[in-house]
Amino acid sequence: MKKRSHPAKGAEPVKLRLEPLLDIKAAAPLYAVLHGQRGHDLVIDASGVERLGGQCLQVLLAARASWAADQHEFLVEGFSPGVIATLELMGIEPAAFDYRRETGV
Repeated sequence: MKKRSHPAKGAEPVKLRLEPLLDIKAAAPLYAVLHGQRGHDLVIDASGVERLGGQCLQVLLAARASWAADQHEFLVEGFSPGVIATLELMGIEPAAFDYRRETGV
């Protein structure tokens, strides 16, 4: 996962780009990067993901819940065909990854 920026409080959201292969080996590094951004609004680019495994999916969903609890925005954009296929297989809608402070959803 590549961090694009790390803004000061109240600035633009942090932007991250997910790696192409998010399998079980990527779950711990994904968690570490996301955990390091806790307390900031976050926008994640999933357009380059070729494969999303169940463990990384769990990490992303847990992060979304944490960001919502902290009242920080959490958005995943640019769902690749690989991500869409995994979400469909798991019965998860892409909207499950978005938390917007103004709507509380």
